[in-house]
Amino acid sequence: MDVSGGNGQPRSGSDEPAEPEASSTAPATGSAQPQPADSGPPGHRPGARPPRPTGETPDEHPGPAAGEHAPTPGTPTPGPETQNSPAPGPGTPGPHTPGPETSSPRTPGGDRPAHPPVEPGHSPYDAHPDRPRADAHTGGTGPGRPPQRRPEPGGGLLMGRPFGVPVYVAPSWFLVAALITWVFGGQLDRVLPELGAARYLVSLFFAVAFYASVLVHELAHTIAALRFKLPVRRIQLQFFGGVSEIEKEAETPGREFVLAFVGPLLSLVLAGVFYIAMLPVEPGTVPGVLLAGLMISNLLVAAFNLLPGLPLDGGRMLRAVVWKITGKPMSGTVAAAWVGRALAVAVLIGLPLVTSALGSGAVDDVGMDTVMDALLAAILAAIIWTGAGNSLRMARLREHLPELRARALTRRAVPVPADTPLSEALRRANASGARALVVVDADGIPVSLVREAAIVGVPEHRRPWVPVSGLAQDLTDGMRVSAELSGEELLDALRANPATEYLVVEETGEIYGVLSAADVERAFVKAMARPS
Repeated sequence: MDVSGGNGQPRSGSDEPAEPEASSTAPATGSAQPQPADSGPPGHRPGARPPRPTGETPDEHPGPAAGEHAPTPGTPTPGPETQNSPAPGPGTPGPHTPGPETSSPRTPGGDRPAHPPVEPGHSPYDAHPDRPRADAHTGGTGPGRPPQRRPEPGGGLLMGRPFGVPVYVAPSWFLVAALITWVFGGQLDRVLPELGAARYLVSLFFAVAFYASVLVHELAHTIAALRFKLPVRRIQLQFFGGVSEIEKEAETPGREFVLAFVGPLLSLVLAGVFYIAMLPVEPGTVPGVLLAGLMISNLLVAAFNLLPGLPLDGGRMLRAVVWKITGKPMSGTVAAAWVGRALAVAVLIGLPLVTSALGSGAVDDVGMDTVMDALLAAILAAIIWTGAGNSLRMARLREHLPELRARALTRRAVPVPADTPLSEALRRANASGARALVVVDADGIPVSLVREAAIVGVPEHRRPWVPVSGLAQDLTDGMRVSAELSGEELLDALRANPATEYLVVEETGEIYGVLSAADVERAFVKAMARPS
């Protein structure tokens, strides 16, 4: 796709008559002079029907309207799929017909109903009581300063990049490592009292080895995801285990099942390896105790993750089975999520009862053990319950993502030379029913976008003397998006290049219009509010 500029003529209309799209005027040439005082308020052309103000939503059609728009970088957006391996403990005006002095080439279906006019003497960009006023010369990225890419959160201490995927150790891991060291050290004191204080070094080694096993579990998910060409953002080891952040969903229920099952399978394999390694080792020694502990812990990790409820691996396996039977991924998610919530309640009530029954013969520290078991059960239940709810929300988000289409959300734009006074540029925008300004060079090639926040910040009486170039942000490659983008691909493009406005282009390179990140955010929120 050529996104190098095109001929500078915004396109209008839509390929789908039922959904009006953005259109615009042909590029104006020359430099307009400030309007005389008797020609009407700046930004308003007498006799022309101005477009609706930004933020108003038309009632009669679903086209590019400000009230139907949204994710800018930093709003609720579909997060990556996660494979959790908890240890068994721890976010347009459908422009009306152009005015008499405007000529807009239209494609089929380009005619749209007119929108409510703005107040006489005002422009859509006049300050609104509900809209924060931005200074015209400060804030944002400013002209000539492309938006800075947001650094991705690391998630802790970077330990390496196996298979090209970064592995992070979260700060919470050090807390659980200390907890394991303390608890396992107490067990060693009863089994190997001769170790003395050295038992805590052995316990620390056990904590590190245990989480190395969790890392192997997560690497199994990662390798399977990469095998299915699913991008993996990172692996993170944290308080209650590990998380593989897989950025896309498996395409088939069979792949989903395999992707979930390989983790517990590797934990079972590790348990078997530790068991075999333990056979020739003398019981009651440090190696024997360590190998036995690692074997039991990996068995517990596998068994816990095979429980059939989201967000556990077993829940994803159940989701895949229901998906296969019904043919609907959402049905599988709903079933597995509710089973997960039932499991959370069972863990909250059942875990303390089971541990109490197993330790009924012991009399030492019974009160403290009961409190610790209840606390552990509450934490695990909370993790499972919230994870199941998050899975439901993520599924609903992915279900509505296709509703976000760049073509439908794009605002009509008017091309203007860099030295055009703001008042004249707004007059042209009002005359053509546009809500965005694109600065073009002498050849009609777009070079920058005029920021809406900067326009609002200019007092009306100063607009005849402020050139649009002083309010524009230079175009970068990342600020050009295809009109064909939709859903997750659109959000990925916006997240990769944070900005307030984007130039939308056709595959031929022609200007289609301007996409406002705020419009995408509003559309995103509106889509999420609709029932599944």
